Amino acid sequence: MARRARTRCAPTTAALLAAALAASVAAGCTTGNGPSDDGRGADPSREQEEPKPAQSPASGGSVLAVKIDNARAARPHTGLDSADVVYAEQVEGGLSRLMAVYATKLPKAVGPVRSARESDLELLRQFDQPTLAFSGAQSKLMPLINKAPLNVQTPDQTSGAYYRGTDKPSPHNLYLRPGKLMPSAPGADALTTGFRYGTAPTGGKAEAARTVRYPAARFTFTWSESRDRWLVSMDGTATETADGKRVAAATVVVQYVTIRKSAYHDFLGNNTPYTETVGSGKAKVLRDGRAYDVNWEREKATDGTEFTTNDGTPVNFAKGQVWVVYAKAS
Repeated sequence: MARRARTRCAPTTAALLAAALAASVAAGCTTGNGPSDDGRGADPSREQEEPKPAQSPASGGSVLAVKIDNARAARPHTGLDSADVVYAEQVEGGLSRLMAVYATKLPKAVGPVRSARESDLELLRQFDQPTLAFSGAQSKLMPLINKAPLNVQTPDQTSGAYYRGTDKPSPHNLYLRPGKLMPSAPGADALTTGFRYGTAPTGGKAEAARTVRYPAARFTFTWSESRDRWLVSMDGTATETADGKRVAAATVVVQYVTIRKSAYHDFLGNNTPYTETVGSGKAKVLRDGRAYDVNWEREKATDGTEFTTNDGTPVNFAKGQVWVVYAKAS
């Protein structure tokens, strides 16, 4: 598949890899006014080292990416079923966090919203000036986020975009109103992920379910013939949205990547993992009740990810929501 030519004024990938996030196992940090990742009251001098420049809401030309809390106390989620792509990554203590990407539909609300991670910057470089909605980040990471080619939107960035719900205790109750950040959904053309959609590849093996395990979390995808979808479960419980809808994916990608230790830790001493999404490796693609062994490649951060068979044939995904779960390569 031909690579997209892009012109950007942005920091280099090496610069983006220079800082790391320190956040706790159980909570996400906010900038300015709320509980931080370590559960203590927010201290502006500790949350960021320099003031963030004022930014306006997105024009609607690129995707909206939202960091979503995935602790047990944060479930059920709101608006997750409307995402075009859901990325799952490992965070401190072996737990998981989600990034939901919206292009074709903007739900009324999304959440709970939580803090960003260093790996997000590399992952988001595949999009043109995406809007990143998150609750905040550790002090050493915020300057890097502010310099990245992103439209940064935190709770103190845009009046009225965020609110605290009453359904869960803080910090698991911060929600986003996407319509306050973007006038409309940008459309499918903004999904510059490199994913291809169409007829299923030949071969593969029939598969009823697939489980991906992190040290302290797990995802299970179970094929539903009647729904023609992979039903999502997390930590042994069926995943439903706050309005009772079962979360289901048309395609699931288990992408085997390098998950390395960073130089940073949270206040409990847990290392902040870094998930490398540029490079190449193996993956499992699940669609139509079958599993396919494929190769993945992302040559540079501004590229999408290509998935191919062993003979180099591009692998098509099924139309609908895609889940990408990053698993540690053996």
